[in-house]
Amino acid sequence: MKLTRLVGQCDEGECPTIFATDRGTLVVQGARVADHGQEIPAHETMVEIPIELIRKAIRDNLI
Repeated sequence: MKLTRLVGQCDEGECPTIFATDRGTLVVQGARVADHGQEIPAHETMVEIPIELIRKAIRDNLI
């Protein structure tokens, strides 16, 4: 899978970031959430990102 960085909170890539894939999907980098209390499949995880990251992506017409 090829990832293309759309928007992030820093330039180094070690912070919340949204990527586009070459499969027409999005990948989100963020902090893994362990105490969510939700039932999710074993092959999935939940991540937390700042709402401002989504707002920035929308403002910049990236998603």
